[in-house]
Amino acid sequence: MSKPESDNDELRPEYDLSSLRVRKLGSGRTSFGPIIRLEPDVAEVFPNAMAVNEALRFLIRITKENNAVRRNS
Repeated sequence: MSKPESDNDELRPEYDLSSLRVRKLGSGRTSFGPIIRLEPDVAEVFPNAMAVNEALRFLIRITKENNAVRRNS
């Protein structure tokens, strides 16, 4: 007995799934961090997680340097 056409596991050529991301669900999830939602004006400046992390690390570094200068004054 053959499957009906609608039960075919093949995707149609017009379906573009290249932009989809797959996330592992469940309590054992460790490779994905918490979801942080950026306000639209911030998201315009920081287009991806790498840009946000780089900016935050820079801010941490200059804050530490500034605090060290204040303590030594």
